[in-house]
Amino acid sequence: MTKKMKMLPFAIFAIAMVSCNKPAGELIGVGDSGNFQEANPYGMVLIQGGAFQMGPNTQSAIFEEPDNLVHATVQSFWMDQTEITNSEYHQFINWVRDSIAMTKLVEAGRTEFANVPKGEDLNVEEYTLNWKRKIPWNDPEVKEALKDLYTPAGKFNNLNLRYSYTWLEINQAAALQNRFNVNTGKYEEGAFVTVDTSWVDEDNVIQDRTIRREVHGESDFISKKIICIYPDTLVWARDFQYSFDDPLVLKYFSHPGYLNYPVVGVTWEQAVAFCAWRTDYFNAHSIDGAQDYRLPTESEWEYASRGGKRMATYPWGNNYARSSDGCFLANFKPFRGSYNDDQGIITMKVGQYRPNDFGLYDMAGNVAEWTASSYQTTNNSTVHDLNPDVVYHAHYSDPDVFKRKVTKGGSWKDISYFLQCGVRSFEYQDMGRSYIGFRCVRSHIGD
Repeated sequence: MTKKMKMLPFAIFAIAMVSCNKPAGELIGVGDSGNFQEANPYGMVLIQGGAFQMGPNTQSAIFEEPDNLVHATVQSFWMDQTEITNSEYHQFINWVRDSIAMTKLVEAGRTEFANVPKGEDLNVEEYTLNWKRKIPWNDPEVKEALKDLYTPAGKFNNLNLRYSYTWLEINQAAALQNRFNVNTGKYEEGAFVTVDTSWVDEDNVIQDRTIRREVHGESDFISKKIICIYPDTLVWARDFQYSFDDPLVLKYFSHPGYLNYPVVGVTWEQAVAFCAWRTDYFNAHSIDGAQDYRLPTESEWEYASRGGKRMATYPWGNNYARSSDGCFLANFKPFRGSYNDDQGIITMKVGQYRPNDFGLYDMAGNVAEWTASSYQTTNNSTVHDLNPDVVYHAHYSDPDVFKRKVTKGGSWKDISYFLQCGVRSFEYQDMGRSYIGFRCVRSHIGD
């Protein structure tokens, strides 16, 4: 008897065992995810879900209407260890620049920058870019094809750095009047949705409109935004009049010496665009995919900031902005006119102070951070106690008061009050500041 024939009974036995475990004709599902374990996203830490007391620990220093304290629970999620840096945002910009350049090269007949099946012609309406092909920027033909993307001085025109992203209007899709009728197989008559749309006109100007349309399918709930993604470097001069900030205007985002500093001058809408790009970029390199990258909700941000301490005033756990030996514990404005007593005058490299107990850096100071949540003076009065959030993706036509987004953490120019975990402020979603940055989160799959 050969070795192969000796193995045959064992193979038959194994098949029989499988058949016994999953008998024919029974409900066995389509797979087994019992052994699935989500890989740790690079640069992120897992924030184990739990309960905490949401809201300010102390009375408001600016006499605003006090908000209610809420005993709430949030589910587990991944969060960036640090604020998004200039270096990381440059990766986003470079990807957009290269995608625009390759698209123009394909349109100019350079089909090597498109993935075309062997033996087939290029479909000008449906193709993917060939990211394995490097752009020869100094090639005369390439320069000629891309000349419209450059300024007269020969630099890439940052106004051409545009990114298009979409989002699902979940709240409108979940509205009772817009529900899908499973009995008729269609949406009810009279179901309408309000969405944003965006396009580039014949003068190369981005146009935004808010439209109301009848619902016939899931695609009708999708809004679209086209946005210039380059940060507003002039925020350093705009935010502080009668202050010499020219060196920061000219070099903060462009010089390699600032690569590991937090990116600023990014609007809430640009931060959302970054999250959309990061999701697509990850899924293009992943087999299984994952939950989308996004901005944290206010409750997620506050829970993560407290580092597992339910009543922590500051991310480091105590009620003071100094350590026991008198050292400041974050980059903020300790005294009037004294910005450097904490070792930082403006922003600092990320991760210069000790992390909180979740392993997160700079959850207080350095730069304040965008959240996904809409701002109202009494958000906590209306939220649910599970994953509390106030969500409103303001439309283009909405008044400015609807475009306020919650910011958390305080910044290098703020007093210590704004560094407290439960304190909140706001900024308008289309406004960039020299003291506001962001970090991403990603919902955890499973418990």
